[in-house]
Amino acid sequence: MKVTDHIKNANGKTLFSFEIVPPQKGKNIQELYNNITPLMEFNPPFIDVTTSREEYVYITRKDGLLERKITRMRPGTVGICAAIKHKFDVDTIPHVLCGGFTREETEYMLVDCHYLGIDNVMALRGDAMKHQRYFEPTEGGHCYANELVAQIKDLSSGHYLNEVIESENHADFCVGVAGYPEKHLESPSLETDLKKLKAKVDAGADYVVTQMFFNNKAYFEFVEKAKAIGINVPIIPGIKPIATKKHLQLLPHVFSIDLPEALIESVEACKTSAEVRKVGIDWAIQQSKELKAAGVPVLHYYSMGKSDNIKAIAEAVF
Repeated sequence: MKVTDHIKNANGKTLFSFEIVPPQKGKNIQELYNNITPLMEFNPPFIDVTTSREEYVYITRKDGLLERKITRMRPGTVGICAAIKHKFDVDTIPHVLCGGFTREETEYMLVDCHYLGIDNVMALRGDAMKHQRYFEPTEGGHCYANELVAQIKDLSSGHYLNEVIESENHADFCVGVAGYPEKHLESPSLETDLKKLKAKVDAGADYVVTQMFFNNKAYFEFVEKAKAIGINVPIIPGIKPIATKKHLQLLPHVFSIDLPEALIESVEACKTSAEVRKVGIDWAIQQSKELKAAGVPVLHYYSMGKSDNIKAIAEAVF
């Protein structure tokens, strides 16, 4: 079922969803199942599965020199979506990236999703590779997420890259895109970023999931500004609980977000990791309750594959 249909069928009730990261190559998928299982009691209508970019590794050759090879440390997004869908009877949403994929590779991935009965995809530009200062498009791939959305919508209407296929059995994907309440780190202003979001919606995006934020005011103001320029699709807030003291430096640096001073002071006062996790859980509970009271369609949690803190939040909120 489409995300938009889940929201419509909820009749104003706030739904619970979360995002997971595929295991690294060689890991057992059972560990992932073990972290998903405790969250299923909260009836998530869908689960997002991220897609990793390619990265370079250095292999020592027989002559002692290093050879640079390109690899993906966490492949298998579509396979994991299919496995979770089958095991838990829940809709899964693979993330589809511009970066690292040609248009042809994207088409093949979408065809696989259609065969597997996957109705939703999340269309993202993706981040720059580790050695790049800024995002560089893959040769033969898309530069921007709105172009990716357009390809997905074209395929849903039977327009493939090299031909038009007239068939009643075609895909009809519901497409999600990312929104940034505190703007994308590469955008010169929030207004510019909102225009880019509107371009994605105008290309056919059906809903928005926001980047994490820790001040609900940022989300509420973002939604109002989005509506003011004609963005009328559901905007789902994304929540991530602070889990370590390192997050105080890491999250603002990586995601270009602000942390409230009260949260910073509470984390800095902690003497143990357990205390930090409790502060993170309590803050996310406070955020979630306020957002739920405001009638947001879904509360979407960035779990990063771990479920204990998300479970504690969900128990208090749902």
